[in-house]
Amino acid sequence: MKRTNTCGELTDKDINKKVALAGWCSTRRDHGGVIFIDLRDRYGITQVVFDPSHDMQSHKAAEKLGREDVIIVEGSVRHRPKGMENEKIATGKIEVIVSSILSVNNALTPPIEIDDKTEASEEVRLRYRYLDLRRPKMQKQLMFRHALAISIREYLNGQNFIEIETPMLIKTTPEGARDYLVPSRLHPGKFYSLPQSPQIYKQILMIAGFDKYYQLARCLRDEDLRADRQPEHTQLDLEISFADAEDIFHLTEGLIKHVFRKLLDKDIKIPFKRFAYKDAVEKFCTDKPDIRFGMECCTVTDIAKESEFVVFLDVIKKNGIVKVLNAEGCGEKLSRNQIDELIEFAKANGANGLAWMKATKNGLESNIAKFFPKNAQKQLLEKADAKENDLLLFAAGNPKVVNDVISKIRLKLANSLGLVKENDFGFCFITEFPMFEWNEDGQKWDFGHNPFTMPNEECWQHLEKDPGKVVSCQYDFVMNGSELFSGSVRNNIPELQMRAFKATGMSEAEIKEKFGFLLEAYKYGAPKHAGFGLGFDRLASLMQGIHDIREVIAFPKNKAAENPMDGSPNDASEKQMQELHIKLDFVKESVNAVFGRIRDALNKEKIEYEVLEHKPVFTSREAAEVRGTELKQGTKALICKTEEGFIQAVVSGAKELDIEKLQKLTLYKKVEMANAKEVRQVTGCNIGSVPPFGNLFDLKVYFDKSVVENETVAFNAGQHTKSIKMKLKDLVKVVNPVIGEFSR
Repeated sequence: MKRTNTCGELTDKDINKKVALAGWCSTRRDHGGVIFIDLRDRYGITQVVFDPSHDMQSHKAAEKLGREDVIIVEGSVRHRPKGMENEKIATGKIEVIVSSILSVNNALTPPIEIDDKTEASEEVRLRYRYLDLRRPKMQKQLMFRHALAISIREYLNGQNFIEIETPMLIKTTPEGARDYLVPSRLHPGKFYSLPQSPQIYKQILMIAGFDKYYQLARCLRDEDLRADRQPEHTQLDLEISFADAEDIFHLTEGLIKHVFRKLLDKDIKIPFKRFAYKDAVEKFCTDKPDIRFGMECCTVTDIAKESEFVVFLDVIKKNGIVKVLNAEGCGEKLSRNQIDELIEFAKANGANGLAWMKATKNGLESNIAKFFPKNAQKQLLEKADAKENDLLLFAAGNPKVVNDVISKIRLKLANSLGLVKENDFGFCFITEFPMFEWNEDGQKWDFGHNPFTMPNEECWQHLEKDPGKVVSCQYDFVMNGSELFSGSVRNNIPELQMRAFKATGMSEAEIKEKFGFLLEAYKYGAPKHAGFGLGFDRLASLMQGIHDIREVIAFPKNKAAENPMDGSPNDASEKQMQELHIKLDFVKESVNAVFGRIRDALNKEKIEYEVLEHKPVFTSREAAEVRGTELKQGTKALICKTEEGFIQAVVSGAKELDIEKLQKLTLYKKVEMANAKEVRQVTGCNIGSVPPFGNLFDLKVYFDKSVVENETVAFNAGQHTKSIKMKLKDLVKVVNPVIGEFSR
């Protein structure tokens, strides 16, 4: 039996129509023997009515229906009673009186709410992603993504582009992050690489004569995760032959204008602003500027030299810089306490401090203004374009730290003062990037961006003698302070590409080994070409006002690059390992070492404990179920980073860590969660499998009161498939933690 209509399309024009609807029981109400169910599918909600006077059999079946049961019903459309209409939904004027239930598939009570009123924790949402994706909010966000893909294809197809797929199993090439490697069964000891981007292949396509190429490409990068980064993501990959940067800019402006009009009914003004890299860093302290508000910056090192302010003078002597942010109008908007909070924020982000001056009718005022002669004050006001009631914020030190801190303060002020309006969008191109950047650790030059970028012609002479002077034909496209794409005009001259590689210290043999096929292809007639790789997930999220790309990806990974729903990454069978000629001796040793150290520590003190082997668990609730313990008896052993190193904070499985409370307890100036890479480096364990034995890793350990309230505790013993259960007093004896209150 097929449904005749969806749950979002019936209106009062369908009165008396015989219909069949299918969906999930969202809510159930029993009013005086008449049962009302909101039937939900991805199109919407329709109220279906089970009335015993109309059909006793279906009403009797409806008495047993529960939340998220899947049903198919037949019935007829009728008006809702007067005064009972729901104007908030498209089907709010009608209801379906059910004459028969054709199918029922019962559901367990879901562990999360299938609505947008309450949001479950991240780990629970990812563990039960199939339920999370039923929520209207998530379905709307993924349908927006679908519409965006259609709109992009529509525009590019209209511009005579051709969509071509490139390989997923490729030769490893340097792209900026680690490769995911795939062992070859047929070629023992050799590996494919999963593509970080289709970079070389799209350049090959240009040589092959496909002058306008694109694809929505899957890209895979083994890197630490954050809100706008996933190990696998989608990018709009695009390349054009016989093109320069101007052609790319024009195409981008047309594409963005098209998709915003199509999806948001918003007219985006073009052309977009452009900033040279050095100008962007000077004005906004970043090459990813949010240009939706003012508060621009400038370097005032030369003016600071004329002052008697020792702090600035000492920095300048050490080749540091002094920069100022003009916080427009904040002289009267911010209190002294708020300014002090900014100073602490600057220190927490690596600065030694933050100086300030208020612009008044009589010049500059603050406790450091006296160190600046009148002429220097005048120059500061002019260079910062400061007016009365503006607040000048100064940072001094290493250029990288100064720019990073002022950029963050600029964004912090914009958010706290509400300078960015909802549904406001700001776009710009950044150009003229340095071709190379100095690697202090390796004492050599590295590519600053794409290694296949064409250096500006006037800079070719510097490739061998002074790579730091080489400016490239690299460009970035920035939206609301986030990089949407990085692209370039490509280096299609094999001899010049060889010179660029050699500037980074690569030997000719190494170059031929890694890129020989591309350099050879160039010798057979390579057109000038340019392109980019646009973050499709990022565009889909930013257009919807979302800042976490996982919200527009159906099945994302968590911060440890794991999928709690399917348990990946998982162990391979011994047979698979044999077929791939792989041994896991080293991995097994490192994983077992943590459990072994715990066991040795407990045995040394003659402490009783129980070892539990179980299926992989990734949440506290799952762990409690397989261990047969209460949620509160579990422990979340978290690794935190401070300005002095790493510490371990342990809270009950029923609680969450409160960073601010922990910071007050520990007296550290800066406390933040360690990322997955740092956790592995410090403990040898993945996030979620770290035991509450920080002392074994030479860490200072803090136990929350919620942990010590238990008589017995249980915790992962260095891996997701093994736990230890023991007395709390014995755990405290072995670990000797500081006990305080820092959970919520």
